[in-house]
Amino acid sequence: MSEQRDQFSSKIGFILAAAGSAVGIGNLVGFPVAATKNGGGAFLIIYALFVAFICVPVMLAEMGLGRRAQKSPLGSYKALSPNNKGWHLAGLLAVITPFMIAVFYMVITVWIFGYLWHSVTGNLDMLADAEYFGQFVNDYGFVGFLIAVTIIVNVILLGGVRQGIEKAAKFLMPALFIMLILLVIFVLSLDNAVLGLEFYLVPDFSKIDGSVINGALSQAFFSLSLGMGILITYGSYFSRRDDIVTSGKLVALTDTAVAFTAGLMTLPAIFAINPNTNPDSLSDSSVSMIFSFFPQIFIALEGVVGYVGASIAATIFFLLTFIAAITSLVSILEVPTAAVIEQAKISRKKALLVMGIAVTVLTLIAATSFGFVPAFTEFTFYADTPKSVFDVIYDVFYDTILPLNGLLICLFVSFHWRRKNLDAELAEGNPGYPNTLLAKYVRLSICTFIPLILAAVFINTVLTKFFAYPIF
Repeated sequence: MSEQRDQFSSKIGFILAAAGSAVGIGNLVGFPVAATKNGGGAFLIIYALFVAFICVPVMLAEMGLGRRAQKSPLGSYKALSPNNKGWHLAGLLAVITPFMIAVFYMVITVWIFGYLWHSVTGNLDMLADAEYFGQFVNDYGFVGFLIAVTIIVNVILLGGVRQGIEKAAKFLMPALFIMLILLVIFVLSLDNAVLGLEFYLVPDFSKIDGSVINGALSQAFFSLSLGMGILITYGSYFSRRDDIVTSGKLVALTDTAVAFTAGLMTLPAIFAINPNTNPDSLSDSSVSMIFSFFPQIFIALEGVVGYVGASIAATIFFLLTFIAAITSLVSILEVPTAAVIEQAKISRKKALLVMGIAVTVLTLIAATSFGFVPAFTEFTFYADTPKSVFDVIYDVFYDTILPLNGLLICLFVSFHWRRKNLDAELAEGNPGYPNTLLAKYVRLSICTFIPLILAAVFINTVLTKFFAYPIF
């Protein structure tokens, strides 16, 4: 049987839930490192411009589409294009994408939980061992951590929108903000921390080129959970009286503020430990930074605050990243869960059972593709490089499909649903919206240069990832 559609109980509930989906491990580590390596303040300026002028219009389109249809991405495309079967495929892609991203994200979240466990139990020296991460990812203990994370995620999702997602976000997101601020204060009190601030904040426009601009747009797009179907799904949990426009702007502002603040923690911490760090030597991979680099930073603090103090700092950091990962994972999994409930007309409990089994099986396959199972480790070959199952999931669904999904949203609004209908939907709860400068900008951009930019990013990503032939 189908279930009555749940709704967020308040604007703050939606903002925290949507911010939870947007604030992930990339914000905490990947964004600050990308900024530092690519012009510091110059990268930050470009990133902020992309958020405001590219991401916000796409965000509003996704949220408006979801509330109009009151359905998942697949249901929304079907409901708003009943006689055009081609758009149903766009809806299906918007459900498959977060399902596969959930597999990738589940692996990372389980690793973070494992490191959090070892930090709490006083094993920071073990985590800081350069060889440990390679051993950890191929250890049977992964299964126990996977069970724990699966239980946490499903308990939240089982509660539905108000009693699960919203209630968890109202507790977890403030906790994340508080821990982030505490770590920033602690790190900035260390000697040489100001060196990290200089690399992070001082603009260096000489480093800005086509690849950096492309990276800044991709970072902004991914950071705000665009193209994952999350905002379509969350938009469907809005009532007709809710103000989507203001909520969307606040989500973008919150996500950007967290990403910026994380840089005040990450870079000063690195330079406080090693003032001679070359920013270009930092890894582009958030995984490498979290699991290999940061434990070594915390163990190096032992001489300043003692082993217990260093362990407490590490515990707070891994708890911070775990909360960021869990809130994102819950939002990602809600998309295919909502689609299964809607299309199969079954209860949330049954849908979560189906999703839990499917995600767990694929997570185990992806998690064992780091040398544990050779067939999964060397799964395929492209761009002159052997690729594991984990690599394929990341390259195809996380790096490549998201801008395509964003492009399809723009094309759907432009050529099928029409701008006037988007205008009317966004005016619900905000009657003055159609006459604002933002409304005029959204109408123009969503149908002209934003699709062109997203198409260029998609094509460049495909050529780079799969053929090692970047255009820019």
